[in-house]
Amino acid sequence: MVFRHPAFFLLVFLLPLIFMWARGREKLEFAYSSVDLLKGRPATTRMFLWKMLPLLRALVFVLLIAALARPSSVSSDREYQTHGVDILIALDISGSMLAEDFQPENRVAVAKQEAIKFIKGRENDRIGLVVFSKKAFTQCPLTLDYRILIELLGEIRVGMIADGTAIGMGIATAVNRLRDSNAKSKVIILLTDGENNAGNIDPITAAELAKSFGIKVYTIGIGRGGMVPFPVDDPLFGKRYVQANVDIDETTLKRIADITGGLFFRARDTAGLAEIYERINKLEKSEVKVKEYKSFNELFPIFLFPAILLLFLDIFLRRTILMKVP
Repeated sequence: MVFRHPAFFLLVFLLPLIFMWARGREKLEFAYSSVDLLKGRPATTRMFLWKMLPLLRALVFVLLIAALARPSSVSSDREYQTHGVDILIALDISGSMLAEDFQPENRVAVAKQEAIKFIKGRENDRIGLVVFSKKAFTQCPLTLDYRILIELLGEIRVGMIADGTAIGMGIATAVNRLRDSNAKSKVIILLTDGENNAGNIDPITAAELAKSFGIKVYTIGIGRGGMVPFPVDDPLFGKRYVQANVDIDETTLKRIADITGGLFFRARDTAGLAEIYERINKLEKSEVKVKEYKSFNELFPIFLFPAILLLFLDIFLRRTILMKVP
């Protein structure tokens, strides 16, 4: 409940003045030769009611003020006009993503974890997922069902596709999903830890293709660089680790970002990758316009009717039981 004209409650401060004025009028003088007959008379119900009349009138006054303040219940309806961002996450799942320089996790596990956090932080944006290794395919088309998207992201495993790093094919597949989008902004977030060595589309050609459709590509080179621990399945000794050097083609990744109007980032640890996602999150904000409609249901009768009933009760008492002599 809200009061649409709360200023009327200021009238409550007039109550003391009204009491004083009413008290002055109630003073009556009777000409008695003696009041001895009234001494020792017990208080009666009529006397109690007579003393309660000022409080009754005060209550009537307060209830009328509350009715004048226009109590109402409010119901609101909102109309959302959204101009969201369409985002395709293109994730490298080549064998080198198993490198464990992001202890205690490997690169692909950390990439998935931070991607999930990024997805959960978005609203009103369609997000899709492309994975690539020697080839590329769409793991999840653009969707607003983040629950399904996160489930499909969790199912990604290195080895789903033959090994290799087809960066150009990853970008081209993402572009194919975004090209018909009418979103305010179209974005590809590309995560890779290597250099293009597979596929029939080179990364620069794919970047030019993205540019022609107004798609920005944010490129992320994931990995510490240099010699990193890499798990190997040894048929004799089982799983063991070897030191391997995986080169990240920063030059190409920077070129892709420059061509499309995006940015290049380097994620050397988990905190760095989380910070990169946060920066992209701030750069690519959805535009949401909200129109709110309010309707009011008048509730003044719940104060007015009791006030009228109490006023009639006051008049009834004064004209019957508590009738006074002028």
